[in-house]
This record gives sequence, C-alpha cells and structure tokens, in this order.
Amino acid sequence: MLSGCAGTGSADPAPGTGTPPASASAPRSSPLPAGTGTPPGTLLVADFGADTVTFVDPARGPIGSVPVGTAPYGLAVGADGRAWVATAEGVAIVDTRTRKGLGRIPYRTATGPVTGGEYRGGGMGIALAPDGKRLYVGVNVPDGPGTLEVIDTASRRTVGTVPVGRRPFDVDVARDGSAVYATNHDSFDVTAVDSRTLAPRRFEVAPYGTEGGLGSWLKPHYAVVREDGRLLLPFEGERLAVLDPRTGRVTVERMTANTHQHGAALTPDGTLLAVGTGPIGSSDEEASLTIRTADGRERIVPLDGPHEDVAVARDGRTAYVTGGFTRDGYWNGITVVDLTTAATRRLPGGERPLGIAVL
Repeated sequence: MLSGCAGTGSADPAPGTGTPPASASAPRSSPLPAGTGTPPGTLLVADFGADTVTFVDPARGPIGSVPVGTAPYGLAVGADGRAWVATAEGVAIVDTRTRKGLGRIPYRTATGPVTGGEYRGGGMGIALAPDGKRLYVGVNVPDGPGTLEVIDTASRRTVGTVPVGRRPFDVDVARDGSAVYATNHDSFDVTAVDSRTLAPRRFEVAPYGTEGGLGSWLKPHYAVVREDGRLLLPFEGERLAVLDPRTGRVTVERMTANTHQHGAALTPDGTLLAVGTGPIGSSDEEASLTIRTADGRERIVPLDGPHEDVAVARDGRTAYVTGGFTRDGYWNGITVVDLTTAATRRLPGGERPLGIAVL
C-alpha cells in the first residue's frame, strides 16, 4: 500500500491494455432523452478505476455515466457545460447537459502504452482559463519530466506544449488568466507558465527538503490560488507552503491535522479545504478534511477511510470529498461534509472517483 504516492515512477500493473488510441474513434456516449437535462448541483466525478465519468445526484447517488477513455484523472467544467477530462488516452470532452461524449483530443506528448494505475502516462491535472478559451493539461511521462499541453477549446487543437516537472498532479490558473501553475509531485516543484508567451519558471516547493528523492512522501500534490495570487500547498497536515509566484518566495505556516494530504479547494469566502488521505507513518492521524479559515484557524473533520480530492457547492456550505485515492485502499463513493456543522454522510458514486466538479 505504501509504495504508491512516494513512488519511483515505474508503471503500476495495468488492469487491461486500454482502449484503442484516441485518434481511432471517439468515445461512446450515453445521451439523455430529448427534453431532459442534468440538474444544477449534480456532481461529476472522474472514474480512475474505469473508463467513464459518473454523474452523481448529491442526495441519491449515481444517475448516469459516459465513457471517456482509460483511467480518467482530473476534470474541468466550463460555463458552457462542457467537461474536459484528462485520461490516459487524451482529453475527452463531455456535454454535461445532455450527458453525451463529444470526442477526444490526443496528446502531442508521447506517453507510452495506455495503462491504468497511479503512474500511468497521460493527463493528470487540468484547468480552464477564466474566459474558457484555453485548456491546460499536465501530461505525465513515466520515468521522466512531464509537459503542459495547451488546447484551444474552440478548434479543439493543441496549440502549445511546455516542459514541466515530474508527474504534474495538479494544474491551476491565475485568477486573471495571466499564468498557469503545474504542481509537479516527483520533482518537488511548481512550474509557472506565462499564458501569453508560454515561458516557464520553476519554483522549488519542499518545506521538508528533497533528500528523499523519488522515494520521499513529503512532496507537493495539489494547490489552490488565493485571491492575492499566492499558491497554497498543504503538506502532511503539518505545514502549509505559501508560494508567491512573483518572487518565487515560499513561506510556511503551521497546520494541525497531522496526516498525509492530497486534494485542496477554496470556498467562496477564502476558506481552504485540504484532504487528509490517512497515515503514512505510525504517528500520523487517520483521514480527515481540514477546514482552514483565511486567518489560519482550523477545524479537522474525521473521514472514514482514504480520500483524494474535494469540490465545494456553489453556496460554499457543503464539501464533496472523493474516495478514489491514487493509492490502494480507495472506495467507490463520496463523503459529503456540511461545512457549518461538520456533519458527514457517505454517498455512493463512481469507480475509484478522483477528480470532481459541481455542475
């Protein structure tokens, strides 16, 4: 179990050989009957253990799925209702209003055979520009540095590639769209890319140091961009790295959950949510969700079993935490957290769900 996130970069055993290359055919689709649509507030999850995305009613559970390609990881949803899904085979496009697949864009980067598992090649973090005109996807290349691929959403063509670090777990965009940030797990860094020139800058983010190399657990995973433009990266429920991309300076603030952390999100009022996946050492605490206000006060909500990523309802009152997890021990569902009362409930949904969005 503990071989996963630390990682050496070698491929996990594949559950199968995957579907044909992206250029061969578009994914199958499961459109809704005429006159129906997906209700606002529905959840969309990427089924890392399958080849689908699943639509989940936040009260009842799964209500439908659409095939997208092998091992979907992250996803991003635009104002037009299109979801862009980073799979092992390319970026899939789904019309979330009709639940219909719209095809797949192959990667320009060579990523090797199509496989599943944590170390599979292909897309990981993914994000849309604020105006929806460009899509940015972090592409993992097993045993080497990754790339950031830039896609024009109107033409659905890749218009640029930028070298980034190893295993780009997360991709985020500055609020004004001026920069894109790839959080590179295995190289202890964030690559900041100018969205106009595509010029990259590397910033090391390693509050525990880099001495463990590829075998270290103490690496960056997910980030969020704060209103002031700084990036927040939680580490181990102990340290919050705050990166100023203007200067490259990293400051560290104390956190209190004492557990290995992955997914992160911001609520509308600037509260940070950080997903504790569970212990990696004998002194670590179990899985949790940290609720950290802008002034640094924290509440820790216990979670039942491993979790990976988190999304927030539009009113900021509810968090949805996926149980997929990049390592072993995942489960097929979502924990719903009331951010006011800290009450939790489990919701079935997806097949090893990782990335999540609220429609």
